[in-house]
Amino acid sequence: MRRHWSLFTTASRYALIGHARNRFAMLLVVVYIPVWIGLAYVAIPDRPAPFRLRATGEVLSPPGNHLTQITGALNAVTLIAGFMMFAATFTGGAFDRRLAMAGYPRYHLVLAKLSALTLVCTAVAAYATAAAGFAWSPRQPLMLAAGLFLAALTYGALGVVFGSVLRREVEGMFAILMISILDVALQNPLSSSGSDSPVVHFLPTYGAVQASMAAAFSDAPVGEGLAIQALWLTGAACAGLLVFRRRTRDALPPQRTASVPAPARSREAPGRPETPRRPSRSRQP
Repeated sequence: MRRHWSLFTTASRYALIGHARNRFAMLLVVVYIPVWIGLAYVAIPDRPAPFRLRATGEVLSPPGNHLTQITGALNAVTLIAGFMMFAATFTGGAFDRRLAMAGYPRYHLVLAKLSALTLVCTAVAAYATAAAGFAWSPRQPLMLAAGLFLAALTYGALGVVFGSVLRREVEGMFAILMISILDVALQNPLSSSGSDSPVVHFLPTYGAVQASMAAAFSDAPVGEGLAIQALWLTGAACAGLLVFRRRTRDALPPQRTASVPAPARSREAPGRPETPRRPSRSRQP
C-alpha cells in the first residue's frame, strides 16, 4: 500500500509541475476570466432577456449582462481546462511512454492526471464563480460552481483525447477553441435564436448550461442538468483513458527466440551405428 501511494504521489507531483510550468494557462486563469466576465457586465445592456429554461420549462428574465456573464464563465473555464490538459498531454506524451515502458504502472499515471485535472478544474470553477458573483449574487452559488466544474472536467478530458490523437499543437488548440465557442454560443439566448432547438441537447455542455442557468437565476433543482453533464464527462473520460492507454503501450518489438539449427542427420540406415571413416592414404611416388 505504501508503494502504491508513493508511485501515485510522485506521478501527481510531476503532473502538477507540468501544469504550473504552463505560464500562458496561468495567465488565462488570472486575467482572462475576470476580464471576460467584467466586460460582459459592462458592455451588455442590463435590460431583461427572457428565455425558457429547457431543463425545467420555466421562463426566466435575468438581465442581459448577467446572462452573458454566465455563458462567458462557461466558455472561459472550458477553454482553459481544455487548453491545459491538451498542452500537458501533447508535451508530456513522450515522458509518459518512457515511464510506461520502464514499468511504471499506467493506473498510477492515469489517477495522477485525473487528480491534477480535478484540482485545476476546482480552482478554475471557484474563481469563475467568484468573478461572476462580484457585482450580483447568484441564487445557488454552490450549484453554479458545480456546473462550471463539470463543464471544465468534460473539456479537460477532451483535451486529453486531442492531445493523444492529433499530431500538431495548432490542430488541438483550434479544435478546442472552435468546439467551445460553438458549444456555448449556440446555447446563449442573446446570441443564438436556435437556443431552444432540440439540437442543443447533443452539445457537450448542455447539462452544465442548464444547471448553471437554473442555479444563477432561479431556485429550481439542478440535479437533472448535472446528471446529463456527468454522462458527457463519463464518455469523454472513457475516451481519454482509451487513447492514453493506446499511446503509452509498449512500443518495443516482441523479442524473438533464437532458433537452434537441428543436427545433421546421418546417411546411415536407421538403427545402425555410424561407422567412422578411414583416413585416405596418399599415394607414394
